[in-house]
Amino acid sequence: MIRLTQQDHINILTMDGAEGNSIDLEFLAALHESLDAVEAAADGPAALLITGSGKAFSVGLNVATLMGYQPEQMTTFDTEVRRLYGRLVNFPLPTIAAVNGHAFAAGAYLALACDYRVMREDRGWFCISEVDVGVPIHPDVQAMAQAKLAPQVLRDAVLQGKRFVGPECVDLGIADAACSEESLIATAIELIAALSIKERTIFTTLKSTLYARYATALGATENTVKSKAGALQI
Repeated sequence: MIRLTQQDHINILTMDGAEGNSIDLEFLAALHESLDAVEAAADGPAALLITGSGKAFSVGLNVATLMGYQPEQMTTFDTEVRRLYGRLVNFPLPTIAAVNGHAFAAGAYLALACDYRVMREDRGWFCISEVDVGVPIHPDVQAMAQAKLAPQVLRDAVLQGKRFVGPECVDLGIADAACSEESLIATAIELIAALSIKERTIFTTLKSTLYARYATALGATENTVKSKAGALQI
């Protein structure tokens, strides 16, 4: 379901689940467990790269499975999926999504929760498709998207369910680069490698304050590290 590998000091989390890496409680638990493992092993230079397998990065929620959940399971799922976004937003390492295929709905927000995004130039859509499937978007999740995307881009993504291809995503600021499938992982590693060697304490502190408002609302545990300069702040 989730494979963790390492290339140099870049942790590569590959989603290899059923139904286009669709998200349910089991998949969420596997993602959180993998993030735990990356955090526990992070000593020295490190970064996190998230990608998918096959034709999809993630097609979003596993609606068929979720429809069978009891109310308490749905409550847990709603909390845990938001916590996943918040945890990635506030993750104490640089993060990048290597979007290998379709990133729909909750899968699109998963990519947005990372610091950077690289997409294939020849295949795959970024699409916030909730308007077409009748699923509301939690205000805290929407706040994350508002901080990541230009207002007009988010408007069209949410209200139209517009599908964006890789080069268009770069032009609109959704993604940082678009490339071939063959060079996707290498391009993502090249983009994130320089950040992986930043001094961890100040990097984590600055990232936490950059994203603090909506990361905390999503249920992330606030980073408590402080700058080596002590109380000095700007």
